[in-house]
Amino acid sequence: MNLIDIVNQDHLSPRVAEFPKFRTGDTIAVHSRIKEGDKSRIQIFEGVCIAFKEAGTLNGHFRVRKMSSGMGVERVFPFHSPNVEKIEVVQRGKARKSKLYYLRERSGKSARIAIDYDRGDKA
Repeated sequence: MNLIDIVNQDHLSPRVAEFPKFRTGDTIAVHSRIKEGDKSRIQIFEGVCIAFKEAGTLNGHFRVRKMSSGMGVERVFPFHSPNVEKIEVVQRGKARKSKLYYLRERSGKSARIAIDYDRGDKA
C-alpha cells in the first residue's frame, strides 16, 4: 500500500456503508449539513438522481436534480463528504440510461420518470 492509499483511507466517510442502494432515476432525499456562521443545521434536498460517477471510490459523487419555483436546480454530492448525513430513497424509478441529462431540457409531464414497481425495496 502506497502513501496515496493511506491518505485516501483516512478520508473515507464511515456513513457510506449506511447509505441505501439507489440508481439513476430514483427520487432521493439527501440530508446535508449546512453551516451558517457558527451554527449548523440539516437541509433536505429531494430530487431525481440523474448521474453517478465512480460510486466505489473516494472521488465518487452523484448528481440530484429538482424543480424549485419553476427553475431546475442541480447539486453534486460526494459520497465521502462529511456534510452528507443521510440519504433516503423516496421512490424507485425506471431509467434505461445511466446519465439522465436529457431531463434538463424537459419540463412538466415529459420530465417524469416512470415508477419501477418491480424493484420494490430491493436495489
